[in-house]
Amino acid sequence: MTGSEVPHSFRLAYVPGVTPTKWVRIWNERLPDVPLALVAVSADEAFGVLRAGGADAGFVRLPVDRTDLSAIPLYTETTVVVIPKDHVIAAVEELSVEDLADELVLHPLDDTLDWQAPPGRPANERPATTADAVELVAAGVGVLVVPQSLARLHHRRDLTYRPVSGVPESRVALSWPQEETTDLVEEFIGIVRGRTVNSTRGRPPTPPQPKGKRAEAGGAQRKPAGGGKQAAGRSGEAGAKNPRAGSGGPKGAKGGAAKRGKPRRKP
Repeated sequence: MTGSEVPHSFRLAYVPGVTPTKWVRIWNERLPDVPLALVAVSADEAFGVLRAGGADAGFVRLPVDRTDLSAIPLYTETTVVVIPKDHVIAAVEELSVEDLADELVLHPLDDTLDWQAPPGRPANERPATTADAVELVAAGVGVLVVPQSLARLHHRRDLTYRPVSGVPESRVALSWPQEETTDLVEEFIGIVRGRTVNSTRGRPPTPPQPKGKRAEAGGAQRKPAGGGKQAAGRSGEAGAKNPRAGSGGPKGAKGGAAKRGKPRRKP
């Protein structure tokens, strides 16, 4: 990608409950020249924003229409029930769906769980938003079943939550338009998938070193410094220091140093 093709920013949409802080930090470290702009959207708006070009990619909740959108599932959230702190079921650590049979379970219009039939007793009216449902729970009207991230997002001091088994779970995915899988989208996919900065996927490989330079470098390592004359000189010097080389004293019959004997007596 040339300098003229680099966009002013990378636009990342995200739905309530998703915290993209970690991925944004890595992006800023790796691509400091391409600012990342966050676009907060509701779960229902997310796909329309991507299709309209309002964001390059986005964290959404499955399912995703794969006709024109690509998606990479990332993680599955724990489902919890939001209750007042003084509620009787707050005494247990985990609930089953059967424990909610007698409860009035609120079902907001922006619910992100794919219910076939919500548990418990239905309310007369469905709250417009999850935030509205949380306010009703705080007023003692009913309880609310949501992904754990939404319970944390709408945390109140007078409310708590407990995990619930036997209910649908929400899955978060990274999604983008299939026809707009740009280099920057590939970069962000790599960050989300945990690829290191040295990963070559989606990037051109490092050009190989010219053979001439490699041969020259290799020859310099194999050839002794100073050439053959200096090597020969060092070899001769080493031989002169060798006492068996025959230099440095009188020689005997076998070329070694002469041995001293006892003086002969005169007759």
